[in-house]
Formats: sequence, C-alpha cells, structure tokens
Amino acid sequence: MATAVQPQTAAQPITEPGIYQMTNEEYHADRGSLSSSGARKLLPPSCPALFRHSQDTPQEPKKTFDLGSAAHKLVLGEGPDLVRIDADKWTTNAVKADVAAVRAEGGIPLKPAEHEQVHSMADALRRHPVASVLFDPARGRPEQSLFWRDPLTGVMRRARFDWLPDARSGRLIIPDYKTCRSAEPAALARAVDEFGYHQQDDWYRAGAKALDLADEDAAFVFVCQEKTAPYVVTVVEMDATARRIGAARNRRALERFAECTATGRWPGYSDEIAYLSLPPWAEIRDTEEYL
Repeated sequence: MATAVQPQTAAQPITEPGIYQMTNEEYHADRGSLSSSGARKLLPPSCPALFRHSQDTPQEPKKTFDLGSAAHKLVLGEGPDLVRIDADKWTTNAVKADVAAVRAEGGIPLKPAEHEQVHSMADALRRHPVASVLFDPARGRPEQSLFWRDPLTGVMRRARFDWLPDARSGRLIIPDYKTCRSAEPAALARAVDEFGYHQQDDWYRAGAKALDLADEDAAFVFVCQEKTAPYVVTVVEMDATARRIGAARNRRALERFAECTATGRWPGYSDEIAYLSLPPWAEIRDTEEYL
C-alpha cells in the first residue's frame, strides 16, 4: 500500500505518487496535475479553453454547492464548519455581514431550514443498510488525496476520495457520495451521462490500482441521496460498458492535457470553420411537417 506523505505548499506542485494529507483548498490549488473533473472539462461538450479559464478563475460560492458540501461534512465527518444563521432571509446588512464572516473563516453558512435539512439527510443515510456500512467510521478514512503518474503521457493525475476503505479481506468497495434531485435509477443514469460520473469511476479506480490500494476486482460505487424528504438513498455501480466508455474518454483527456501543456495552447471548440447540420430531432420534425 502507498505510504501517506506530508503535503507540499500550493507553490510546489506534487511530483511524487502517494497519498497526501492536505486540505481541499490545497488539493485544488495543485496546477501541475489533472483531476477527474478537469479531464471532463477538457472534452466535449466543454473544451480546453474553458478548462484553463476555470483553473484561472476562482469560483464564487453557490447555495447548491453549500448544501452539497454541508451534507458531505455530516456524512464523512470531515470538512468545513457548518454555521446556522438564524434568519430565513439574508437581506439585511447585519445578516449579510454574518454570512460573509462565516465564509471568510472557511465555514458554510446555512439557513435554519437548510441546517435541519442536511442533518436529516445524514440521519437518513445512516439508516440505509448499505450506505451506512460503506461510510462506517471504523472502516475507513475520509477525504484522502491520491496522486499518481500516467505511464503513457507522463501526466500527474490526482483524485480526492470521499472515503478510502481500510484494507481488509474480501472485495474492496470505494464509495463516493453524491446529492441529487432524484435517486431513481433511470434518473441517475441520465445524471451519469450528463456529469461524466462514469469517467470519475474509471479515474478513481485507476488511482487506487496505481498506488496498490486495490486490485482489478475492486468496485467503485456512487451513494446517491435526494435533497428532499424523505432523503432517499440509492447505491449504484457502473456496468462494464459505462466503465469502458469512461476509460476511453479519460485517455483522450489525458492526451489532450499533455498536448496543451506542451504547446501552451488551450483551444476552444474548433480552430476551423465548423460545418453544422440540424439536430436529428429537428430534421425529423420538419420532414414530417412538410412532406
């Protein structure tokens, strides 16, 4: 198993493979490596130019991110402090100042209803027969940062595991926690395609194998929980086809990142005139209408 090492500063990109103990901010500050979310940003429907812009432009806090991060904190047991702001509307200058102060300290401000919501979500997850075992504090460690080098391109890859299970007999199952609008399996299949979660599956399993944390039999599962009562939980594992597509997209992203890094060029969608056709549904619609 790879040995945990001490984190380097953000000014010193990680150059050696291993498991690093670092904050979420330190992890995302590493510009010399490529993450799963970055790999997805390099490919259609995005492009390298948007990837580079996202790297250069700090993201403003969003309420949807706050709720997801707050739920992660309660489920995983590690993360920023959750601070209840006793006001249903954040419109007065005094309340806005309180919210800004919490954010400045690295915390997550929550309205009373939101504070109750995320605690209810965590309680519901702990009652789930599978999810509660996957995130058992006695069976693993939260927020582990893995770095490893891709042998084909030389690109340093990284992943921040929500949860890294302890080594034990039997099949290793690595869980990742997602909040969602619907945990119904068909809805989750659409979300996987939209957000590229099949790429994350392949990416994280590759990291675990590269650092000798898991073998070919290891599983990666998504623990998906709805954000509205009764906070239903569904645990899903990608099938072989989804994993194969995710792996192929990741390979293209690694090659593109290596090329852009070497040339210093981060192109948009196309450097040439793009030839367009109508979407298939539009052709079918108009053909039926005028024939």
